[in-house]
Amino acid sequence: MAVPTVLAPPAPEQQAPPPAGQRRWYDGTAAHVLLVGLLVVALYPIAYMIGTSFKSPQEIFNNLDIWPREFTPGNYSEGWAGIPGVSFGRFFLNSAVISTGVVVGNVVSCALAAFAFARLRFPLRGMWFALMIGTLLLPHHVLIVPQYVLFNYLGWINTPLPLVVPKFVATDAFFVFLMVQFMRGIPRTLDEAAEIDGCGPYRRFFHVVLPLTKPALVTTAVFSFIQTWNDFFSQLVYLNDLSSYTVPIGLRLFLDSSGQNAVGPMFAMSVLSLVPVFLFFLFFQRLIVDGINTSGIKG
Repeated sequence: MAVPTVLAPPAPEQQAPPPAGQRRWYDGTAAHVLLVGLLVVALYPIAYMIGTSFKSPQEIFNNLDIWPREFTPGNYSEGWAGIPGVSFGRFFLNSAVISTGVVVGNVVSCALAAFAFARLRFPLRGMWFALMIGTLLLPHHVLIVPQYVLFNYLGWINTPLPLVVPKFVATDAFFVFLMVQFMRGIPRTLDEAAEIDGCGPYRRFFHVVLPLTKPALVTTAVFSFIQTWNDFFSQLVYLNDLSSYTVPIGLRLFLDSSGQNAVGPMFAMSVLSLVPVFLFFLFFQRLIVDGINTSGIKG
């Protein structure tokens, strides 16, 4: 006797998802609108500063729009002329010299200190590392008085030395910590292989660890440059002569307490002061992202 065949009911048809190129246009629209809104909020001060740098003194206080009704490019020539006797180019040169010295000092000294904490073994290493991290809790203003007394005794006041020399002894604990965390991600097998080949600590640092720490070095250089270029308080404390002023202090000179304010030239020089920072950041942008997102080579 033949067994009747029971047919299973057909499975319901499942609609395939649309191809990636044919997705609905409103997918992710809210996220894009939010990002565009945040971008507008972030760029509005810069756009307003650029527009105000081309406004006349009367229009600056009467026209709140971003772009001027009548362009006044003379603000740039007037601002570059600076204070009588000293052009604003002198302030740019002073800032460039100090920022370059700080960048070199931080990159060299912090890399050496980070290598010692991350790859070498010495007595009380953990205690010294904890003390270094503890210095991050001290406000900079707490140390400014004893530092000023010391630098005044050495005769360094009104020179770039108080702003540059301390960077060559790894005084920025944040950058040391950044490099330590990066170097700890580099496999120690590379050090062991270098030791077998007869490399000492210095050769291991220069030929093995340092080339692999390039993203962290670039991140340290960029943030050191931006921090120093925009610094106002420390430079105001140690620099007293008009010819030794930097860009942040020079911008303050356009606002006189007697009421003689040159707001247009001040905005013009503010725009120019952003150009080195923007170019520095733009040139090393890719390596900065690598330094933040990468923690070394994984073995």
